Amino acid sequence: MSTSQIDPMVGRLVDGRYQIRARIARGGMATVYLATDLRLERRVAIKVMHGHLADDAAFRDRFIQEARSAARLSHPNVVNVFDQGQDSDMAYLVMEYLQGITLRDLLKEYGKLTPEQTMDIMESVLAGLAAAHKAGIVHRDLKPENVLLADDGRIKIGDFGLARAATANTASGQALLGTIAYLSPELVTRGIADTRSDIYAVGIMMFEMLVGDQPFKGDQPVQIAYQHANDSVPMPSSKNHAVPAALDELVLWATARDPEHRPRDARAMLDQLFETQNVIREGRPTGPATGRTSVIPSGAAASTGSIAAQAAETNVLTRSRRTGPIALETANRLATETHRGKRRGFWLFGLVLVLVGAAVGTGWYFGSGPGAMLTVSSVSGSTVEAATTELTEAGFTVSTEQQQAFDYQVPAGSVSSTDPPAGSSGARDSVITLIVSKGPEPLPVPTVVGQSEDAANKSLAADFSVGESIKQFDSSAAGTVLQILDAQGTTDVPGGSNYADHGTLRLRVSLGPVPDVAGLPVAEAIQKLAAVGITATERTRQFDDSGDVLSGNVISMDDPVDADGNPVVLTDGGSVTLVVSKGQDLVVVPAVVGTPWVTAKQALIDAGLEPSYQTAADSLTNVQVASVDPGEGESVLRGSTVTVTLTATL
Repeated sequence: MSTSQIDPMVGRLVDGRYQIRARIARGGMATVYLATDLRLERRVAIKVMHGHLADDAAFRDRFIQEARSAARLSHPNVVNVFDQGQDSDMAYLVMEYLQGITLRDLLKEYGKLTPEQTMDIMESVLAGLAAAHKAGIVHRDLKPENVLLADDGRIKIGDFGLARAATANTASGQALLGTIAYLSPELVTRGIADTRSDIYAVGIMMFEMLVGDQPFKGDQPVQIAYQHANDSVPMPSSKNHAVPAALDELVLWATARDPEHRPRDARAMLDQLFETQNVIREGRPTGPATGRTSVIPSGAAASTGSIAAQAAETNVLTRSRRTGPIALETANRLATETHRGKRRGFWLFGLVLVLVGAAVGTGWYFGSGPGAMLTVSSVSGSTVEAATTELTEAGFTVSTEQQQAFDYQVPAGSVSSTDPPAGSSGARDSVITLIVSKGPEPLPVPTVVGQSEDAANKSLAADFSVGESIKQFDSSAAGTVLQILDAQGTTDVPGGSNYADHGTLRLRVSLGPVPDVAGLPVAEAIQKLAAVGITATERTRQFDDSGDVLSGNVISMDDPVDADGNPVVLTDGGSVTLVVSKGQDLVVVPAVVGTPWVTAKQALIDAGLEPSYQTAADSLTNVQVASVDPGEGESVLRGSTVTVTLTATL
């Protein structure tokens, strides 16, 4: 096996401005990377057209058209396009980077949404789509995967990868683009799309959000396509009785098989959504007793024909009080279309029969022969050897050359992903390239010492996991960050140094200064320290010769130490010992006046005093004490000097 080669894009500087950091996703035309805009110091998503398509003029023109079309849009509900360019042989598109999930992720987690949630999301989707339609742009690939729900609550439409000018909606010999589950009947039958094709996809998405499933199912794409072209979408309430009648009506209007019977564009549907919201949220009666009639235009909203023709095609839906579907009038009208529609149905049915016959004849080739399409299984986390074995046994050829990429979720040396990615389809014996993890990417740690704990956590959370803070008493104000530590809380991690992407960091944070208890009665001092989480105990009392601290009061507090006597920081729940005063160490000057000097001297020393006298007296035998200062009976500090006056005796 040859030496692993680094992913050619990760780490690359594009146009001297965009630093590629990681790959986000891979599509049919391009790969999307997370990058840093070095000029504006912000994260962006950069979409790079696949290298093997760069020589194809048609693909390249479509990619450039995407950039120009999307750049014309500036709306809060559309992913912003910042830049477009070409670096050597690489065409790229720079877009807004959003952290969050897609509508598909939301549906996978919750199954279906409430009517209120559905209306809220669709309001944003239709608002963004209305801006695109106003600019003459048709999305052509609307689906839950392209509706982004940002962490900050914003909802945006992304990936105008199949967008084209509305005037360029002519059929071509190319394969239909888009996702079959959301393709409109006219796209299936004629390959033609306009704004009303987007509306159809919106209606299918609404159905899926309300019901938790798509309206049409099939084992083969052609079966689903046939249903889109030949069957009417059922009312959501037939699958979910909690769906209000007004939403039934809106979904059926948007998914009418004939585009002439749909809203003409997203603006028209958004206006009706607002009306539907008012009906549902205000709880207005919808039965005939109110005399209220809902007029949903068909030709008027979608057709470009004469005013008279539009008026003739207006569909009046009378709302009733029944709890069942209220849009049956629309369904009945669509079911009684002209024989032209029936002939189209027969033609499609014949086409399906032909395709089924062909499938029987070529079943072996596409089922288990060379033409079989296989699904790439996930081998993330496996060893290279295990991944190679699994993919080879599945029918693929694994390249002997590997790519490498940073991946904080997969240990270095294990397989991070594959190219093409897991879940995609490939022909038998097609080549799979293993992308081996280099482990987490080293990222610079922000300098947060001196900041508040909340501010520091937010700064670190952008690239790292923040563990539990270590709180300690310090002269700094409470809540101030004192130090950044590793996951174990033992090693200093200076700001500006590199640390593993998504690695755990911990903060050492100040609890504020330790309360000053010097001079307080010991019981009061213990209580004051306990109030801030410190356990205090009294050690052996000692004299305080200064006279400043009364007996029973605190002289000082010992620095905390561990079991081995080593100094430690004082944390919440820590313990300290208090040095408590016994007061002053006083002794009484003994009665020595009139006594022989030898006896008096010993008495003063035994009392703990220091006699001061003429040293010559020590050699005389007939000397006695005449006076002492301080005087006999006075209390003085132990070790005090007593001045002795001596006199000779006869």
